[in-house]
Amino acid sequence: MTPAARVSAAVDCLEAILTGEPAEKVLTNWARRRRFAGSGDRRAVRDLVFDAIRHQRSYAWLGGVADARSIMIGALRAAKTNPVEIFSGEGYAAPPLSEAELNAGASLADAPDPVRLDVPDWLWPDLTESLSGAVEETLAALKERAPVFVRVNTLKSDMASAIAALESEGIECRTHHLSPTALEITAKSQRIADSEAYRDGWIELQDVASQAIVDHISPNLKGASVLDYCAGGGGKSLAMAAYGPDRIVAHDIDAKRMADLPDRAARAGCTIDIVASPAGTFDVVFCDCPCSGSGAWRRQPEAKWTLTSTRLSELNAIQDQILTDGAAHVGPGGILVYATCSMLRCENDARIDEFIRRNPDWRVQSARTLSPLEGGDGFFVAVLERAI
Repeated sequence: MTPAARVSAAVDCLEAILTGEPAEKVLTNWARRRRFAGSGDRRAVRDLVFDAIRHQRSYAWLGGVADARSIMIGALRAAKTNPVEIFSGEGYAAPPLSEAELNAGASLADAPDPVRLDVPDWLWPDLTESLSGAVEETLAALKERAPVFVRVNTLKSDMASAIAALESEGIECRTHHLSPTALEITAKSQRIADSEAYRDGWIELQDVASQAIVDHISPNLKGASVLDYCAGGGGKSLAMAAYGPDRIVAHDIDAKRMADLPDRAARAGCTIDIVASPAGTFDVVFCDCPCSGSGAWRRQPEAKWTLTSTRLSELNAIQDQILTDGAAHVGPGGILVYATCSMLRCENDARIDEFIRRNPDWRVQSARTLSPLEGGDGFFVAVLERAI
């Protein structure tokens, strides 16, 4: 496919996405209908689409209108490429620019802050409060493509061996300061799933900040009983297993999300018990709560456009309930861990403040906020214990 044909395909995909269809579904369906498109073409179209979603408002500003075609025109202008050369109407290229499109668009220097930084207007006050003086830098970072990280599984390997194994297959990587088990993949990340290191359970795909919040509670894990109360796919269960707990129980309200966990645990060389309804008490109750996902907008850019104020309030109520339910499973001397991949204070500190207001016999043992400016996703973690 030519560059012009790729842009035309991206416009078609964006049109469907802007009507509410999930991006992954749209891209998968496009690839199935375009059997002639090679792997390089599919990756290129995917990159164009996700870049456009991350920059949706600023590209629309540069293109003149908030539709798929204008967004891609704006993307070309942002990249200092003349859209007339791409929108030529020749072959598989999109139709030429109209007179209105040629004259549309304005400088981003004149754009309102939420447009320039690609966030919804209604969320701007919350973001400026939550991110304090780093709002510009943080939101700019979240418009970039997310780096790829793996966690070295110390149950089966070590950093030096994992690095050597990956590099023997042409996968370039480097260590990262946020976690002693993290490797950032700097080249050939598409080979990871087929690599011997992955198949043998030496590594697992996991963001570095996600690893770091498990590292934060690692002193509490050795020999402990652990309940991963919102386990999802089980990535944090697997990370905790490497720290030597006596038992890990995984639970999620949507059991289908844990469907792959038995195979992942077997590959990692650990045992994780999956339960529909947890019972009894545990030394560590880990609640990685449903949230806005604002800390992971690089990976899931659709989330910032589909989030509403009503949904955010609903999430706050869910987070409060999970903390209450999780606390009921904490045994004597145990800890309750609350985590989100959010940068919003209303999902982080405010939820802890509300929990302690309702439960004054609890206190914060420690807390940590991880910014996307540190290299990984945005995360928040707080460790709670009953006051003596």
